[in-house]
This record gives sequence, C-alpha cells and structure tokens, in this order.
Amino acid sequence: MTRLFGTDGVRGLANSDISARLALQLSVAGSRVLTRGWPEGKRPFAVVGRDTRVSGEFLSAAISAGIASAGVDVLDAGMLPTPGIASVVADTGAAFGVVISASHNPMPDNGIKFFAAGGTKLDDAVEDSILAVLDEDWTRPTGAEVGRISRYPAAADEYTENLVRSLDAEGTRPLSGLKVVVDCAHGAASVVGPAALRQAGAEVIVSAAEPDGFNINDGVGSTHLEPLQRLVVETQSDLGVAFDGDADRCLAVDSLGRVINGDQLMGILAIGLKELGELTGNTLVTTVMSNLGLRHAMDKYSIETVQTAVGDRYVLERMLADGYVLGGEQSGHVLMLDHGTTGDGVQTALHLMKRMADSKRTLADLAAEIPQLPQALVNVKGVDKYGVDHPQVAAEVNAVETELEGSGRVLLRASGTEALIRVMVEAETEDIAQAQAERLAANVKEHLAL
Repeated sequence: MTRLFGTDGVRGLANSDISARLALQLSVAGSRVLTRGWPEGKRPFAVVGRDTRVSGEFLSAAISAGIASAGVDVLDAGMLPTPGIASVVADTGAAFGVVISASHNPMPDNGIKFFAAGGTKLDDAVEDSILAVLDEDWTRPTGAEVGRISRYPAAADEYTENLVRSLDAEGTRPLSGLKVVVDCAHGAASVVGPAALRQAGAEVIVSAAEPDGFNINDGVGSTHLEPLQRLVVETQSDLGVAFDGDADRCLAVDSLGRVINGDQLMGILAIGLKELGELTGNTLVTTVMSNLGLRHAMDKYSIETVQTAVGDRYVLERMLADGYVLGGEQSGHVLMLDHGTTGDGVQTALHLMKRMADSKRTLADLAAEIPQLPQALVNVKGVDKYGVDHPQVAAEVNAVETELEGSGRVLLRASGTEALIRVMVEAETEDIAQAQAERLAANVKEHLAL
C-alpha cells in the first residue's frame, strides 16, 4: 500500500484525493495521537490555518470539525503562512497545529500538514501512528466533552512581530535604505510578508498579493520568477524576493534580475553567521539536491556541510539531533532554528536583507561567493517512481557518472509530492548537464513506463 504521507504532509487534487471525508478522518486520528500525554483535567487545543485556495474553506471546516469532535478545542488562525502556524503553535502552547495548503502546487491541489507541540513537523513514526488509527472505532466524547471552535484574529499580527523581532534589532529599522520587490504568489504571505519587511525599515514594492481563491501560484511566486525579475529591473530595486503559496520557501533575484537560489541563500547566511560566531558547529545542513558549488564554497570558509534526504523535515531532524542552527534546501526552504521551527520564506528574506545591510554589500556580490555548477533537472512522468533502482537504469547512471569523471554528479529520486521521477545532473557546462539529464530521462522512460 502506498504511504499516505509524502515528504510534506498529504497532498493531491482537492475534493478528489484530498476530500472533506479524508480531512475529517485525518484530523480525528491526528487529534487522538498528538494529544497523548496531555495533562489530565486540561482541555487540549490546536491551531488551524490555511493558504488562499478556495478549497481551503471547506477543508478547513472539515479539519476543525474533526478536531472538535475528538474533544480538542480549535483556534482558527485563518489565512496564514505555514511557518506562521508553527509559530502560533509554539507561542500558545497548543497540542498541535494543522495547515491546509499544497504549497507551490497549482490551485486545484491542496494538502494537509501537521505540526506537533512546539511547532515541529512530525517524524515518520508519528505519521505512521496517525495512519494506524485512521479508521479505528473508538469511544468519542459527547456532551460538554466535545471541543469548541473559535477565531484567532491576532495570529497574523503576532507572527509578524515575531518575524521582525528575529532580526534582534528592537527599536531600530535595520533594513532602512534597501528597496525590495516582494512577490507573494497570491498566497498566504500576501499580508504578513510586505508588513514584516516594511516594519523592518525596507521600501517595499508589492507584487502578486491579491488572492481571489483561484490565482495562487498562477504564473507568479517562487516557481515562476520571470515577472519578479522584470519588475526588479524596471523599478531599479536592490533585490526581489518570491514566496510560494504557503510562504515556507523563498527565492531571490539580484538588482540585475539574476536568480539567487536556495543554495546561495543558505551559503550567504552561513558565512554571515560564522562571522558573528553564531553558526553552531560551523556546520550547514543541506539535502542531496544541493549543488556541488555550495559545498566547494563552504569548504573555502571552513564550514562543514552534512547532507540529508530531500525534504525539509529530514533537514530539521538532523539539525535537532546534532544541535545545528542553519539548514535547508535548494528549492528555498531555509531553516534558522535560532528563530523558528520550520522553513520560513519571510524570515529568510528578512535575514538575507539584514546580511546585505550589515555587510554593506549588494546581493550580487554576496551571491558571487557561492558559484553554482550548471544543473539540469528533468521530471519524468508516467513511470513507476519506486523503480529508481532498476538494474538497467542504475547501469546508465553509472555510465554517465563515469563520463563526468568527477566533474559533476547524478541524482535520481522519486518525488515525495508528485507521481514522477526527478533526474538531476550537474556538470561543467549547461549543455553537458542537459544532454546527460535527457539521456537518463529517456532511459527511465524506457524501462519504468507504466
């Protein structure tokens, strides 16, 4: 049986894969598991929030109904970024939190993510415990024992204040003098993203911040950077930042409109933290998707890099296990555990700009310290995504790696959120990387076609 949870919650087509019935079942099961150990005599409560998708309205209602039916009170935070829900869970002492979002996916999709007490993502064992009781009969609370549902309108302001406070510059406006274009993807950061940057002193030009329930991620945001690149150049801004639909990731462009990816953002922040003596263990935690250029740059600054499987939850697990404070993914998930519990796009933008202000350097200058090897990524659909170890596929991978002669690398992996295999090749030139990636993609299609 295919595991219901992917690398970032449960995700799929809203009202088909992600139905109100599934949302209700998951919220009941999650409530039962995530309130274990809650003090007797004290009613547990949970925080629920969502992104701007129209399907989030009925799914949020189903989630809240399920939680309340399990005897847990609900604080409905409304539209708020995923890291904002994590922040509220931690600040209020909630038993858990639930976010209804499909992140960077198209509008018709939606998803359900849980946060444990303290605002941390669930590990595989806890998710398995939820699945184990998903359809289990049990004695439900009745009468006065059922939960209550109430609005929590202060959530957005409290989260925004926490973001600005993370800059450790109380009473000042540390980003004064910087002009930034903010692409909110018509998503959950449409209000709090620009607000936090303005409160920190930046001059903010807002883009894609008019959500209507249907336009989230539609040609904008961190997966569609072209409009942001044009607007940064047109407005002569110092930089641009782009969030995805739930604002747990951030990518940037410099003043000339050149893309600064998650690896470069992590590298810039790591060097800055090391200079301040705040990079615990002089270590940056990345995933196997991070570019070799990041590793080479970190070596130059005597910063260690450790790798995990793809998924910010696995980065987080490694960071917590070894006490590291900085990690993330090439896609723009950046975790700064001195300031939060999960990837946070707005927080990343704030600290990136603070690094620019403190160093008095341009983003282009800072990013130049993290050169990237050309990288090609091909998504192969219509194949058995669990067959990446097929002998003939593995043989072709070995052949390509031999031809690269140590000047690049190959990675094949099953997507954690979609039905496809991702083929990634790094090489000395873009042409070589693309040609080898297409070669491997054709091999995967040939031997793993459904």
